Amino acid sequence: MERNVFDVLKERGYIDNTSNEEEIRDLLAKEKVTYYIGFDATADSLTLGHFVQIMTMIHMERAGHRPIALLGAGTTMVGDPSGRTDMRQLMTKDRINHNARRFEEQMKRFLDIDNGKTIIENNANWLLDLNFLEFMREVGVHFSINRMLAMDAYKNRINDGLTFFEFSYLLLQSYDFLHLFREYGAKIQMGGSDQWSNIIGGMELIRKKENQQAYAMTFKLLTTAAGEKMGKTAKGAIWLDREKTSPYDMFQYLRNVADADVKPFLRLLTFLDLDEIDRLTNVEGAEINKAKEILAYEVVKMVHGQKDAEESLSAARSLFAGNKDSENIPTTDYPKADFQAGKDVIELIRELGFVKSNGEGRRLIQNGGISLNDEKVEDTNRLITLEDFSDDKLLVRKGKKTYHQIKLV
Repeated sequence: MERNVFDVLKERGYIDNTSNEEEIRDLLAKEKVTYYIGFDATADSLTLGHFVQIMTMIHMERAGHRPIALLGAGTTMVGDPSGRTDMRQLMTKDRINHNARRFEEQMKRFLDIDNGKTIIENNANWLLDLNFLEFMREVGVHFSINRMLAMDAYKNRINDGLTFFEFSYLLLQSYDFLHLFREYGAKIQMGGSDQWSNIIGGMELIRKKENQQAYAMTFKLLTTAAGEKMGKTAKGAIWLDREKTSPYDMFQYLRNVADADVKPFLRLLTFLDLDEIDRLTNVEGAEINKAKEILAYEVVKMVHGQKDAEESLSAARSLFAGNKDSENIPTTDYPKADFQAGKDVIELIRELGFVKSNGEGRRLIQNGGISLNDEKVEDTNRLITLEDFSDDKLLVRKGKKTYHQIKLV
């Protein structure tokens, strides 16, 4: 007997909150449900955090339900105030549309869009041409200002200058749900736990306008056991775009997660059987490293393909074994002229993304965190010259596990 996908999502740790758990579970058992998740186009690539949402869509798609991936080129024109302490920087329409196109290209790698099992929509198609007065007469009359001000997204900002512009975001996202309900019969909206108020707004709007029942389901925001947002490093987000985060860097990030994070990450980011995950993680000491390696391999394989996963695994094992000649180590080409008169070591590690500022670079060096060809850098004013290179190559290491090779051209 086929298992209810709701139970699968719950057992694997995706679900944070629902508007009515039993009704949603029954709905998913009785019919093929259309639902949606929104993705505001705030960057030109999805992140590892977004990948969790994509995984839920794959689970739902495999169970025969129909996901709608909603590109938020319309709502991105405003910006969601949820979780923010200031107003989001406004982007041009061209930039937003470019980002949305990049999201769509990446989603097509994971979801069966060509055969219609998953739909990609863009809320710019209906939001950009709205008539303000007509919209406020149809939608705005159903929202209480007092109730909105009690929501965390607005309450936390009210003393710092919340604009009416941002205040409208809830109405726009709620209207998205109503539009997709009318157009596609979408009965459930899903999203991160910070979207709860926005999703409930749309659910209630459908009830008021259509006298129909819709549902809300949120997923836990992905954090490590230490409370940090998953997929964030000193260099920034872990991107699904290989030009922004290389397959090797993604592999290394996942290979080096804390022991306590391995089991939940395996459940959320892979399709490994839960019994297999338990077998891999119910171990002691260094044995957990095998599970970390499998986590990194499986995710890179899904995101970038088996060839990149194999090469990243090979490079990681090569470095661990002390072999620094692996061709799969991340490499950056530099002109010889850059090192002719000497290049400042802090400038170099900042360019490689090891640090964000000169101050952070100095502290890292003072703490013994940077090595050149396995020789620890002790002088923060150290200049790197052509004499530091061997066969036109220089291996830069941050800490014990992060490597980058400089190649002269």
